[in-house]
Amino acid sequence: MYKMKPFDHLILILGALFLLIPVIMALASSTHSAVEIHTQGLKFLPGSDGIDTYAKVLTQAGGFTGQVTGTRMMMNSMILGVGFAVGKIVLSMMAAYALVYFRFRFAVPLFWMIFTTLLLPLEVRIMPSYQVMSDLHLLNSYTGLIVPLLASATGTFYFRQYFKAVPDEILEAARIDGAGPVKFFLDILIPLSKPMMAAMFIIMFVYGWNQYLWPMMMTTEEGFFTLMRGIKSILQVWIGSQIPDYNEAFALAVLAMIPPVALVVYFQRMFIKGLTESDK
Repeated sequence: MYKMKPFDHLILILGALFLLIPVIMALASSTHSAVEIHTQGLKFLPGSDGIDTYAKVLTQAGGFTGQVTGTRMMMNSMILGVGFAVGKIVLSMMAAYALVYFRFRFAVPLFWMIFTTLLLPLEVRIMPSYQVMSDLHLLNSYTGLIVPLLASATGTFYFRQYFKAVPDEILEAARIDGAGPVKFFLDILIPLSKPMMAAMFIIMFVYGWNQYLWPMMMTTEEGFFTLMRGIKSILQVWIGSQIPDYNEAFALAVLAMIPPVALVVYFQRMFIKGLTESDK
């Protein structure tokens, strides 16, 4: 078995510290005033305005309407992230279950048709999707934000590979016990798929949490703004001699990092297990 040498650990530590530099700069800069950041540049050491800055972005209403807070934007980002993750997992599992266990004609070509949709990024289909949501009067709604992007070729692929790794003996045993398709799916496949579900939840949550272009297209009311839009709107303020509130933008950026990082740290074992077991 290969043993890591001290030099290997040193390289990994230096690499981790290098990746942490932008995070440290954002955290330290968020504790300084906007004027200091504008005139002196980014900071590596903390300042004295941290508590006031974070309290302001979380509780003080702002924006053009003066009604949106950082807490509201975090809630919107959380709804978007969780909605994406749960919806994509449910649809992906059902699609993969049908492709693997229901022996219908053209199952393999149909799977590859689903898989090729990975070649069509959001930017390619964003205008047709927007038009459909507009015709259905779902603009400025959580339904319009979440539902159009729930279909996931990535999730379908991973769950298909995971289900194909489940031994056929389990299916035969379930049939002998009288389990139908629904009972087999709910009582056997879902419990077996918890590691993969955790891995997919992390991937899809981060994807939904970091969405910027789609929420920008779908929402014009500030009550539906996410953290990403909030950061961008702060940095776009250039009125006369008024400079953007860089410290508030950095504070929102730091807050935007907390839920994805906490999720990855909490589910890291299941995340690794889910992705590696699908290759059996």
